[in-house]
Amino acid sequence: MISNERPSPYGSSRPYGPPKPHVPEESLKVEKIQVERKTFVFALKENPRGRFLRITEDVGGRRDTIIVPSTGLDDFKKMVDEMVKVSAETPPKAMPQ
Repeated sequence: MISNERPSPYGSSRPYGPPKPHVPEESLKVEKIQVERKTFVFALKENPRGRFLRITEDVGGRRDTIIVPSTGLDDFKKMVDEMVKVSAETPPKAMPQ
């Protein structure tokens, strides 16, 4: 250990700071979709800091989550709509075999 490295009093689960306190959340709406081998859960939630959309991807037990604040949902929707439009208009490229 070099001189400026110190063991964390909080353990190794959060090496960059103390554990965050639990913030109570209320689920306003939850939807789940299955796409190939992935499950996506869209949860509109609210807590004392505001509303947000939590999108969780589950692939074989491994989960990744993003959170979009409600203030960004319109921009997020516009971008996803544009991606869907481009995907529909652009033919897929042939994959090398």
